[in-house]
Amino acid sequence: MSARFTFVRPESREEIPKPDPAFVDVHVLDMNHAWHNAGHDSIVWLVRRLAKDEEARLARTGATVRLISYDVRRRTLVPDAPRGVAVYVGTGGPGHLDPRLNLRDDVDAGEILESPSWEAPLFAFYDAVKNADRAMFYGVCHSFGLLCRWSGVARPSRRTSDKGGPSIGIVENVLTPEALSHPWFAKLAAQLPDGRRLPIVDSRHYDLLPVSEPFPPGVTPIAYESTEAGAALTMIEFARKPDGTPRMFAVNHHPEIADATELGALLKQKLDSGEVSREWYESRAKLIGALQERSDREELRLLAAGYSFRFLLRDGLREAIDAATGSRRGSTISTAL
Repeated sequence: MSARFTFVRPESREEIPKPDPAFVDVHVLDMNHAWHNAGHDSIVWLVRRLAKDEEARLARTGATVRLISYDVRRRTLVPDAPRGVAVYVGTGGPGHLDPRLNLRDDVDAGEILESPSWEAPLFAFYDAVKNADRAMFYGVCHSFGLLCRWSGVARPSRRTSDKGGPSIGIVENVLTPEALSHPWFAKLAAQLPDGRRLPIVDSRHYDLLPVSEPFPPGVTPIAYESTEAGAALTMIEFARKPDGTPRMFAVNHHPEIADATELGALLKQKLDSGEVSREWYESRAKLIGALQERSDREELRLLAAGYSFRFLLRDGLREAIDAATGSRRGSTISTAL
């Protein structure tokens, strides 16, 4: 892997590293509340791999990609407001999307004991990202639900037995008419067999149901769980770059999960290190078989995951690296003058 990558996990506000021209920062807002998961580590692996892919760009700046992981829910750690080109990722996590409703510590129910004190600073941070034209935020699962609550466009509804309980495994999402005419997602639609349906990795205990339609200006629904009326929203865009690429975007599934080989290696590493139990490992390893079951579906899943997360993060990192190059060049010229 790339030598131009470093990982930082601050334990307090004082430990959050300051901006440094030696680093191109990627900020990960970890919503897992210290629960064992594969999603956060998958994001770390992805950023590490992207840093390796961009070694030539990084070499031109002499910079290193620095991933800073913020424990939002346990330690109320949230990044400062964006300055210039900035890349943020929001992870999945357990429990109700309203922290006030997490009143017990029950693994089976997927709920946790927590203080809601992190919500106000997190929502203020979302405001800052929305208002910063050069900031990018890409969220998955729990972060999707929080963005829906922050924006007021959708409300969480627990998936009861009437809907078959939690949605777990490889399922389909359906692109909206707005997605079919979207500058970015129309490219994905053009590569889908029927132009609309795409397989995704789901682990969803809560649906996000639209509060009202049409959506507010600037907010674009990209996908639902099905074409049925009242179906749950699963992809949404809150802000867009001038070139038509999503700038603030989230999905209610797990596009950060890599292919079966990488997922298997990640899970094995967690087991061998003693971080997780054999039971936890085996429950997650079941997904590997599902990913390997049909190569054609897995190819489509990875394509959809690219357009809904990986390609966005890749391009965002490139923007941040190029901005660092320009900043350094400007600093050199200023010094020379």
